[in-house]
Amino acid sequence: MSYVDDVLAMIEKRDANEPEFLQTVREVLNSLRPMIEKNEEHYRKEALLERLTEPEKLHEFRVPWVDDNGQAHVNRGFRVQFNSAIGPYKGGLRFQPSVNLSVMKFLAFEQMFKNSLTGLPIGGGKGGSDFNPKGRSDAEIMRFCQSFMTELYRYIGPDEDCPAGDMGVGGKEIGYMYGQYKRIVGEYKNGALSGKPIPFGGSVGRDTATGYGATYFVEELFKDLGKTIKGTTFCLSGFGNVCWGATKKISELGGKVVAISGPDGYVYDPDGINTPEKIDYLVEMRNSRRDRVQDYSDKFTSAEFHAGQKAWGRVNADVYMPCAMQNDIRIEDAKRIDEEGHSKIIIEVANMPTTQEAVDFFLEKGYILAPSKAVNAGGVACSEFEMSQNAMKLSWTAEEVDEKLHRTMANIYHNITDAAKKYGMEGNMVAGANLAGADKIIQAMEGQGIC
Repeated sequence: MSYVDDVLAMIEKRDANEPEFLQTVREVLNSLRPMIEKNEEHYRKEALLERLTEPEKLHEFRVPWVDDNGQAHVNRGFRVQFNSAIGPYKGGLRFQPSVNLSVMKFLAFEQMFKNSLTGLPIGGGKGGSDFNPKGRSDAEIMRFCQSFMTELYRYIGPDEDCPAGDMGVGGKEIGYMYGQYKRIVGEYKNGALSGKPIPFGGSVGRDTATGYGATYFVEELFKDLGKTIKGTTFCLSGFGNVCWGATKKISELGGKVVAISGPDGYVYDPDGINTPEKIDYLVEMRNSRRDRVQDYSDKFTSAEFHAGQKAWGRVNADVYMPCAMQNDIRIEDAKRIDEEGHSKIIIEVANMPTTQEAVDFFLEKGYILAPSKAVNAGGVACSEFEMSQNAMKLSWTAEEVDEKLHRTMANIYHNITDAAKKYGMEGNMVAGANLAGADKIIQAMEGQGIC
């Protein structure tokens, strides 16, 4: 068997109970074949793929906390520090009931490549807990965050690991965690966490960075396609921070978001989510923690709510942008999209929102598919901007941050398309992102010896 096949067989046997992690490892390693096969014996001798796919450190811990009624609870906490070859670990914290070790390893593995693509000096990590903040009071969330940080503080710091927010973790949660971190270490090291509120070291533009960055990526792609965002219709999933940022920037550039979704179904608004009132209402929906997209259609009569359904293939739009959860677009959704013929452009914004079977289907059918590890890198890029500002004890303007973000996303687009061409896979941005990200990490690993 080839070296890639040997490593995949080993991982599938060793980590057989980690489906999300196995899914992303298969996708990445298979796309790296053109690079590996050029010098297979060298990669095998140096065990480069084994080292690339094994986390440097795994931290799992219990998180005890007390609710407002005095009842004690115990959740699981995680921090997966995957690779530090190009910089300190960097990646978000997710508070969501589906969090487990497989999900954390998948997200940290993806983060490693995403961070490499930014061109910034940051390694890959991810963490979180199966704690569900939905329906919890601010006091309960504060107590949980303080308990979580009481363990996590041992593994993070400005030059070691800088977590940020992710699903279920916004500025409020980051603030509670940083307050506890500062209390424990006894120093004002605000570079230990990013995504902080502005008054104590946060960066302007961080809340919109992922959505804005994804839109800038589309803008760069459209230049090659001879298109513009102005007049283009978009179907998004989710209605959280990422969806809100993308909707806001798409509207500013003259595009129109016509659909968003939630756990209860999807909303179709043919008039578009393109007024300040409608866009701001997404923030209100998110902050309510009700997790209901139907609230949008209840407020705006131009919108139709479709309970228990996904918008994929059911909404006529030029571009589909999944912004919610992993494996949102499955093979049945992909086939429906193809049968209805609404869109031939899939822009992944959430982490791994398309199953491998659906990805293969889209690529076989000639779709343009932009992978999440490239598209959503704007969030972590802006987090690194925050780290830099904290280290220099400076604050950049919104214009400075946006210009750096725009340039970063343009560079990512061109780097992944160039990598795809270099290895004879022109037009395959999925492979191009993996090849470009892996090349830099592997060079750094080799330069540092067997470690």
